[in-house]
Amino acid sequence: MGGVALAAFGIGVVLGGRHEPASRTLVVQWARAWERGDYGAMHAMLTPAGRRATPLRDFVAAYEAAATTATLAELRTGEVEVDGDVARVPAAARTRIFGTVRSELSIGLAEDAHGQPRVVWRPELVFPGLRRGERLERVTTMPPRGTIEARDGTPLAEGEARLSELGPVAAEVAGRVGPAPAERAAELAARGVPDGAAVGLTGLERQFDAELAGTPGGVLRAGSRVLATSTPRQGRAVRTTIDPDIQRAAVTALAGRYGGVAAVRPSDGAVLAMAGLASSAPQPPGSIFKIVTLTAALEAGAARAGTQFPVQTAATLEGVELQNAHGEACGGSLINSFAKSCNSVFAPLGAKVGAERLVETAEHFGFNEDPGVAGAARATIPGPAEIGDDLALGSTAIGQGKVLTTPLHMATVAAAIGEDGRRPRPTLLRGSRRPMATATTPEVAETVARAMRAVVAYGTGVGANLSGVRVAGKTGTAELRSTVSRDPEPVAPGETPPEEDTTDTDAWFAAYAPLHNPRIAVCVLLVAQGAGGETAAPAARVVLEAAVR
Repeated sequence: MGGVALAAFGIGVVLGGRHEPASRTLVVQWARAWERGDYGAMHAMLTPAGRRATPLRDFVAAYEAAATTATLAELRTGEVEVDGDVARVPAAARTRIFGTVRSELSIGLAEDAHGQPRVVWRPELVFPGLRRGERLERVTTMPPRGTIEARDGTPLAEGEARLSELGPVAAEVAGRVGPAPAERAAELAARGVPDGAAVGLTGLERQFDAELAGTPGGVLRAGSRVLATSTPRQGRAVRTTIDPDIQRAAVTALAGRYGGVAAVRPSDGAVLAMAGLASSAPQPPGSIFKIVTLTAALEAGAARAGTQFPVQTAATLEGVELQNAHGEACGGSLINSFAKSCNSVFAPLGAKVGAERLVETAEHFGFNEDPGVAGAARATIPGPAEIGDDLALGSTAIGQGKVLTTPLHMATVAAAIGEDGRRPRPTLLRGSRRPMATATTPEVAETVARAMRAVVAYGTGVGANLSGVRVAGKTGTAELRSTVSRDPEPVAPGETPPEEDTTDTDAWFAAYAPLHNPRIAVCVLLVAQGAGGETAAPAARVVLEAAVR
């Protein structure tokens, strides 16, 4: 526990050469153990009868319960005085809700069978101010919850009903409040939040729960006596990074479909909009992961912008075919292969780069890193030894295998390319700025940016084109069942072949705009909604236009 100034408090075991009585030394050690929360050491100093009457587990539970009830933040003890078989110890308990509670403890002493002094423990010693037979109790009053504001001050959630003039547009990002889940019990108890109180569960309500909730108040009782009281302090308003216009565009783009949209400002990671599964429920990214694979290949010297690749419909790794989307033939230059999203190029390229380099590059782009946003899931990639053979590595390189990510994370990946290789870390608090990370070099980022521009100019992402604005992006179509070539089911003569099952794929699109000095990076995920270029890219266009117009 940290220090607090208490007049006339301070422990001295030896003054000059004066002999310290064993009983006083014992009580000083016991008090110090209490200050640091070492209940095991305290228990060991009790009389044998006391240890038998109150086993260690019950002893620790009693002190922890008292600390939780009082919202104890720090305990300090003062000069110990011993008079025969009684020690008096001034104590000050600083609490989170009730300020500092001060009292003098009276501690009984007795000798054990070896003539050594021991503490005669009683239940009222768990907290300063308790008397024999009294129990510590707290009645808590929660203050009104603070307002969540957009970056321009527009309320996103306010009042007891947590409503906004923006309606569902605000609700998408503001999140929900409700009874706390079990895993947050310890955290909330330390803050003095009582069981059953409404707390932030998702979205901005969860991210800024402590600030919005304010400080509880109430009454701390020792039996029927009042030890301390406090007035609840209302939670403060929190000004976030959310832009109402871009948030509205994100909700419009999602159009009620199952998926997620996230938008960030590349220069500082400010989150401009989140809708749906923007930061939760990680999915395989499919070909938008080729941003990472292309970066790794360029860094390793495995390919250059002008490197030529054969035009083919699939690549064979470990004797198994990995097909291009729809069985299309593509290849040519590295830039063209990226623009056309050729699995036949990037699966073998990933195998050539190697697992260690590919994973290292992915981690530079934030995979396996805490996103720093409450409730947000990590983007993950297995370690090099876990990926497996070249087939598994090739599958990983095209965003399949065991790679998982979220729209919020992939928006920062796109932003890193737009920011010359510097990756922003997302923040939801206006005015705050987390340190940028280095994803790659400016030279490599410039080549990847050219490739991403080609995707939108003439490749698979033309659906994100904006008149007068150069957009750079990457489509992704993540196979949910298999990327391995399979023979089609036979069709009887005269029958029409069945339509392609679009529910087998997640549609992705990650982009930033403008190409130079970007103002927005966005990522769209549409679960089981077909190809990224056909569904996710047009959705992203709606969000991009809201930012750059």
